[in-house]
Amino acid sequence: MLLQRDAQGQPIAIRREDYAAPAFWIDTVDLTFDLDPAKTRVLNRMQLRRNPEVPAQPLRLDGDELNLARVLVNGQGASFRMEGDQLVIDGLPDAFELELFTTCCPIKNTKLMGLFVSEDTFFTQCEAEGFRRITYFLDRPDVMAMYTVTLRASKAAYPVLLSNGNLVDQGELPEGRHFAKWVDPFKKPSYLFALVAGKLVAREQRIKARSGKEHLLQVYVRAGDLDKTEHAMNSLVNSVLWDEARFGLPLDLDRFMIVATSDFNMGAMENKGLNIFNTKYVLANQATATDADYSNIESVVGHEYFHNWSGDRVTCRDWFQLSLKEGLTVFRDQEFSQDLCADASARAVKRIEDVRVLRTAQFPEDAGPMAHPVRPDSYIEISNFYTVTIYEKGAEVVRMMQTLVGRKGFEKGITLYFERHDGQAVTCDDFAQAIADANPDSELARLLPQFKRWYSQAGTPRLAAHGVYDAQNRSYTLSVVQSCPPTPGQQTKEPFVIPLNIGLLDAATGRELPMQLEGESDVARGTRTIVLSRAGEQITFVGLDAEPVPSILRGFSAPVILDFAYTDAQLLTLLANDPDPFNRWEAGQRLGLCAALQAIAAHATDTTPVLNDAYLDAMRGVLRHPQLDAAFKELVLTLPSETYIAEQLDVVDPQRVHLVREAMRAQLATALFADWEQAYEDNKDTGAYTPDPTSSGRRALAGMALNFLCLAARASGDTVWPGKTLQRFKDAGNMTDRFNALNALVSSGHTLAAQALARFHAMFKDEALVIDKWFSLQAGASDRGGDILPLVKQLMKHPDFSLKNPNRARSVIFSYCSGNPGAFHRADAAGYVFWSERVIELDAINPQVAARLARALDRWSKLAEPYRSAAREAIARVAAKPDLSKDTHEVVTRALAGN
Repeated sequence: MLLQRDAQGQPIAIRREDYAAPAFWIDTVDLTFDLDPAKTRVLNRMQLRRNPEVPAQPLRLDGDELNLARVLVNGQGASFRMEGDQLVIDGLPDAFELELFTTCCPIKNTKLMGLFVSEDTFFTQCEAEGFRRITYFLDRPDVMAMYTVTLRASKAAYPVLLSNGNLVDQGELPEGRHFAKWVDPFKKPSYLFALVAGKLVAREQRIKARSGKEHLLQVYVRAGDLDKTEHAMNSLVNSVLWDEARFGLPLDLDRFMIVATSDFNMGAMENKGLNIFNTKYVLANQATATDADYSNIESVVGHEYFHNWSGDRVTCRDWFQLSLKEGLTVFRDQEFSQDLCADASARAVKRIEDVRVLRTAQFPEDAGPMAHPVRPDSYIEISNFYTVTIYEKGAEVVRMMQTLVGRKGFEKGITLYFERHDGQAVTCDDFAQAIADANPDSELARLLPQFKRWYSQAGTPRLAAHGVYDAQNRSYTLSVVQSCPPTPGQQTKEPFVIPLNIGLLDAATGRELPMQLEGESDVARGTRTIVLSRAGEQITFVGLDAEPVPSILRGFSAPVILDFAYTDAQLLTLLANDPDPFNRWEAGQRLGLCAALQAIAAHATDTTPVLNDAYLDAMRGVLRHPQLDAAFKELVLTLPSETYIAEQLDVVDPQRVHLVREAMRAQLATALFADWEQAYEDNKDTGAYTPDPTSSGRRALAGMALNFLCLAARASGDTVWPGKTLQRFKDAGNMTDRFNALNALVSSGHTLAAQALARFHAMFKDEALVIDKWFSLQAGASDRGGDILPLVKQLMKHPDFSLKNPNRARSVIFSYCSGNPGAFHRADAAGYVFWSERVIELDAINPQVAARLARALDRWSKLAEPYRSAAREAIARVAAKPDLSKDTHEVVTRALAGN
C-alpha cells in the first residue's frame, strides 16, 4: 500500500488524541476459506450492531489488495462504494448480518502480512493491520468478536488445517478435499486471528492444570524438523506451569498450538491459541543450535504464551497502547527466565543481558529521530512502532511498578487488572491504575499521576549525582539532579518518579556498610530504595566513620543514565566487592568505557596502549576468581560495544571508535594470555550437553578465551592456538563449541578461517538456521575493516541467499549495516550507497523489513565528516523515491528531520 497523503501532499499521521470509539460493534464472525495459493476465496458473515454512543454514520471497513465479489445485508444485495481502500455502506439498520465474499492471492504476498504462502504452506500474520488483507473488516484492536472458522482445502496438499480456539468438527469433502471447523470461545480483535494449512507434523504433550483440567500442547513443524522441537515444548510446558503458579493465570483452551515457519517478519505472534513462530525461535538441538538459541527460544515461547492473558484476554484499546501488552509481557518473560534460574548468579546474568540490550539499542533510539514515548502520540505506520522503546523500556516501566509496590503487591495488582478488564480492550492508564488501586498505601499510588510521565515523555532521564562526606557529622550526602533532553516534539520534560536502589561500601575493605538515613532511627543493611520525584534531591546517610563508595542504581532499578564521577579506585572497589552483581559488572564497564573515551580523545593509534595496569590486573582478578560464575566472568570481560561507546560521544568517528576498541581487545588478549589459556582449559569440557546456565556460562567463557588466544596469536605469529581452535571446531560435540571456534578464527582474521567456513557450510548446507549463522558471521566480521563490503556483495550472490526470506536478508544485510559499524561506515560512502540500494530493493518486496533496515542510519547526525554528509545524502536518496511505502517513508523522513 502506497503512502497516503492529505490535500497538501503531507503524509497522513494518526494521532492518539483523535481516538474515537467505533461506530459499529461486531459480535460474531463466521469465516469460510477455500484455500488456493493463487486464488483463495473468503466468505465472511458477520453480525454487527451500531454503537449507540457514537452518532449515526456509514459503516467503513478496511481492506487492502482484495477482490470484492459480493456484499449482502441481511441476505439481500446492498449498495456500497469504495473510498480508497475502504468499503463504505450507507443506510444500515441498528443490527444486521453482513456477508462479504472476497478473493486474494496468497502466493504473491511477499509482504508476509495477511494470508501468505511459505514453502507450500498457508500462514497468516495479522498484527498490526494484516487482517484487512484477508477480508474487509473493522481492523482495529478495540473491536472484539467471537470467531468461527471453517477451512477447506486439498487433503493431499494441506492435510493439517488449524485456526484459533478449539477444533469442533472435521471431515471429508468431494474431489479429495477436506475441512476443519474451529471455534474460539473468547472474544478477540482481528489482529489475533490466525490460520495455518499445510504438510506438518506435531510434537504433542498433555498436561494437567491445577484445576485438574487436561490440555493438549502441540508444536507443529515440517517433517524433518521434529527432532528439534523438544526444547520448545519444554519451554511451553514451563510457561504454562509458571504463569499459573506465579500469577494464578491458567491455560483457558482445550489445546495450545505453536507452528513454525521460515518466512516471518517477526520473531513470533501470539494469536489466541495458535501461535505462529519464526523457526529461529522453535527449532533447536545441540548439533544446530547455540546456547543463545536455546535461551532465546525459552524466552520467546514464554513471551508469546504469556500474551494469552496479557494481550489476548485483555488487549489494547488502540495501537498507541501497544506497550500495555508488549511491555508487560516482556517483563513477564524476563521474570519467567529469571525464575527458572537455579541460583542468584544466573538470575543476575539474565538481568545484565536484558539491560545490555536496553542500553545498546533503546537508549540510542531515545536519543535519535525516532524517539517516542512508551505510549506514542502519533504515527504514520504502526509497524514502525514495534520498537525497543515499546518493548524493553515498557518492561522497565512495569518493573519500576513492581519495585514500588513489592513483588507480592504487584501480583495483587495483576489479579485486580484481569478481574476488572477480562475480555476488554483497555489503556496503559487502566493497567497502572489497577496496580496502584491494589496497593493503596504504596509510593506508586501516592505518585501515580507523576509516575505516568514514563508513558507520555520520550527520552532517557539522566541523573547527575555527586556525594559529599562530612567528617565532623559522620554523614554522607548524595545530591541527585534529574533531567531529560529534548526529543522530537517534546522540548521540555517534567520530573519523573525514579526508584533508585542504593548501597554503601567501605572504601578500605570493600565490605557493605549499614545505612541510616538522616532523621530515621532504624539502621538497615543491604540495598535501600529511594524514590526520587523532584528535579533535585539530597539524601543524607549518617553514622559513617569514613567516606563510603556509593553503589548507585543497583539492579538497574530505573532506565536512566547515571552521571557520577567515580574515581578509578572507587570503580575497582565496586568491581572487586559489590554484592550487587549488576553494579559489579557496571563498574568494569565504566572502567573500560573511560579508557576508550580517553584514547579516542587523544587520537590513539592502533599501537597505543589503551588499558592501564590497574584495569588489566582487575580483569585478571576476575578471570582467576574462584567463586565467580563463568557466565558472569564472560560478561565482565566483554568490552563495551562500539555502538555503546559511540553513544557517549558528541561527534562520532566510527573508524576511530573501531580502532580503539580493537586495540583494547588486542591488549586484553596479549596481557592476559596465560590466564586465557587457563580459563580455556578449566572450562572447555562441560560433559554431556545441556543448555543450563552453568554449562552455558562455561562454554561462553571457553569461547571467549579461544577468541582472545587466536587474537594474540595473530599479533605474535603463533600457529599453535589457531591450530587447536580448528581442531576444536572439527571435534565439537555441540553447535555452541563449534561456532565459538569458528568465530575465533574468523574474528581474528586467521587464514584457517576459510577452511573452517567451507567445512561448516558443507556440514550444514541443509539447515537454514545454521546457514543464517554462516552468512551473519562473515557479514559481521570486522577484521577486514572497510574492505568487507565486496564479501557482503558476494554473499548476496550465493545460491543460498534469498532477499525474500527475512531471516536470510537479516543475516547478511543487517549484520553488515546494523551490526558492523567499523566496516559499514566507510570514508568513501560505499557502505551508505549499498544501504540505500538495499532499502529501496527491500521496500518493493517487504516494507516492514525495509523500514527496519532504514533504522541503521538513525544516528547519522552525530557522525563526523565525511560520514555525516554522505549518510544524509544516502537517506535523502531513499526519501526521494516516489513510490516508497509509508513504512520506510516515515523512518527516512523522520531521520532527515532529526538533523
